[in-house]
Amino acid sequence: MNESAIVLVSGGMDSCVTAAIAKAETDEIAFLHVSYGQRTQRRERQAFNDIADFYNVEKRLDVSIEYLTKIGGSSLTDESIEVADANLESKEIPTSYVPFRNANMLSIATSWGEVLNATRIYIGAVAEDSSGYPDCRPEFYAAFEKTIEVGTRPETLIKIATPIIHLSKAEIVEKGIELNAPLHLSWSCYRNEDAACGTCDSCALRRRGFERADVNDPIEYAENL
Repeated sequence: MNESAIVLVSGGMDSCVTAAIAKAETDEIAFLHVSYGQRTQRRERQAFNDIADFYNVEKRLDVSIEYLTKIGGSSLTDESIEVADANLESKEIPTSYVPFRNANMLSIATSWGEVLNATRIYIGAVAEDSSGYPDCRPEFYAAFEKTIEVGTRPETLIKIATPIIHLSKAEIVEKGIELNAPLHLSWSCYRNEDAACGTCDSCALRRRGFERADVNDPIEYAENL
């Protein structure tokens, strides 16, 4: 039996590598992009479509949950909260955390997965070497998978795949190179849509990953770094 999967693709490095893994493991993939009113949603949507084109993905869904901007509470969705420079040694949850965002996205993926008879939802969550988002922990995905089991039709059998959740950023870069993932098409910056700022949480983690993997990052950063 052919297996199909929904791949959540933000356009960032982690989702790009996750898409490459899903492509290698699954017979048919469908790409889901969810905008939530984030500052760089136009650039992330471009990255999503570029990666989908790279893999010749025909089934792609681009939806918006911009109600998260009304809820607020995150520097990514609330213009009154500054996007802070990264502090990679901090154990605190950063201001860039969007409250319960991944649960919203997984719910959409589950709905679409039921329609497509998908067997897996791939998401590029990273627990280690990350900013400490609570909805990126393995136990969150185990709990949500149970929710899918309880809340869908009896014949629906959807598992959540988090293939890079225990990898460091350097290992994610290495996995991307191994799979020929189009890292040059990905976009990670939380602030900018032209040249990446290089100093926000996402940029700093990405840059450190490439440095530790001893690989040149193919995207452009602001000149003042």
